[in-house]
Amino acid sequence: MDSTTIAQMIRAGLPDAEVDVKGDDGVHFEAVVRSATFAGKSTLQRHRLVYATLGEMMGNEIHALGLRTDLPESG
Repeated sequence: MDSTTIAQMIRAGLPDAEVDVKGDDGVHFEAVVRSATFAGKSTLQRHRLVYATLGEMMGNEIHALGLRTDLPESG
């Protein structure tokens, strides 16, 4: 697994998202995801939306994913 593939999967599930994924060892990753879809949602709800885009890869090919989920910057 690589960070580019993870970013593509998140973008496919959250088409309006800005996604930045980093990870050098192939199993541990960190992602910053900005999406208007997150408006009005708790941190847990936001994380679940991102995890849903990755499906069965979470806990398997992707051992750990640190997430920061934000609304898009305005202006």
